[in-house]
Amino acid sequence: DGAEWETIGFQERTITVEGVPYSWYEYLLFNPYKGYRYLSEYRGHWNLGRTLRALPTAATAGAKPAARVGQETFTHFQTAMAQTTYVMGEFPWRVKVGETVQCADYIAPPKMLSAETTPDEVVWSMARYTPGPEIWQAFGLPGQAPPAEGVFANQPSPFAGRPRKAWMLFLVFFVGLFTIMLLVALNARNERVFTGSYRFAPREGGEPSFVTPVFDLKGHTSNVEVAVDTDLDNSWVYFGYSLINDSTGEAFDFGREVSRYSGVDSDGAWTEGSTNDSALIPSVPPGRYYLRVEPEGPAARYVNYTITIRRDVPNMIWFGLALLLLLIPPIVVSFRSARFEGARWQESDYATVSSSDDSDSGDD
Repeated sequence: DGAEWETIGFQERTITVEGVPYSWYEYLLFNPYKGYRYLSEYRGHWNLGRTLRALPTAATAGAKPAARVGQETFTHFQTAMAQTTYVMGEFPWRVKVGETVQCADYIAPPKMLSAETTPDEVVWSMARYTPGPEIWQAFGLPGQAPPAEGVFANQPSPFAGRPRKAWMLFLVFFVGLFTIMLLVALNARNERVFTGSYRFAPREGGEPSFVTPVFDLKGHTSNVEVAVDTDLDNSWVYFGYSLINDSTGEAFDFGREVSRYSGVDSDGAWTEGSTNDSALIPSVPPGRYYLRVEPEGPAARYVNYTITIRRDVPNMIWFGLALLLLLIPPIVVSFRSARFEGARWQESDYATVSSSDDSDSGDD
C-alpha cells in the first residue's frame, strides 16, 4: 500500500472443528509512521488487516446476522475459539502459547471484518484479501507464492457481476430474437392451398393410394406443411407422402405415422400418441403440385382423416433452438458462480452439510 513494513512478530493459531484442527499463520507488520498491520495466511490465501477505531453496528443480511461499517454490510461467516499454538518475535501485547480468543468473522468479499473477544475486551479488525503473488512481490521473496487451495471466506469471486451481465446480454438478444420472430410470423403467407377429407377402410377393398387435385404454390421458394387430422382410437396409420411438381416431375418423398392409444390401469386413465400430425418440407420452389398419399394400417376398422396443405408456414422451431443456445452462456456462468459461492459457504457455520475436508475453516 505504498509503505514499507517490517515483519516483527509471528504466531500460529488453531481452531478445532468436529475434532479436526485447522491452523493458520499471522505476521505482525510494523511501520513507525503508520503503526501495525496484520498479515494472515491460510493455505495460500492471504489477508492484510488493521484494527478498527470505530465499533461496527449490528445488522442482518437475510437470515444471517451481520455487522455494518459505514455503508458496507458484512455477513456473519463463522465463529470459533482460536488458540495460539506457536509464537515468536515482538508484539504490542503479551502473547502466550495456549491462550484462546473467540473469533467471529463477517465477510463482504474481498473484505473481512473480524471480532476477537476475550474476557477483558473485544477487538475489531478489517482485512482485505490479497493474492499471494502480490505478497511475494512486495517483500521481494524468492520463488513463487504457494498456490491457493480451495475457496477462502472473503476470496473475491472470479464470477462477481458476470451472471448479471450475462443475463442482461441475454435479454438484449432475446428482444432482438423475439422481434425477428414477430417479423417472420407477420410476413409469412401461411396460405392454405389444399384441404380434403378421406376415408381409409382396408376391409372394404380397393386401392387406398390416391393423388390429390393439382394446386398452386405461389410466391418465393419457401416451406410447405402437410397436416393430417384423424379420428384414430387405439390404432395407427402410416401415411406415405410424395409432393410432386406437375410440370417437372420433381418429387419430395416422406412418411409419417399417426397413432393414438388410451386405456385404464392401476394408475388410472392414460393416453398415448395423438390423432393428428404434421410435416414441414423446407425450400419448395413455386409451381403447380399434387400430393400422392399411400395410407397403411391394420384392417380392424376404418379411419376418417383430413389432409391440409399450407404454404410458407412460420417455423418457430429455429427460434426455439436459438433461444436455447442463447440461454447456455448465462446458465453456465450462473451455475459456476453459484458453485463458487457454495464452496465458500460450505466452510462456514451455515454449511448445508458437515465437511471434514481440509479447507479454509480457520480464517481470521
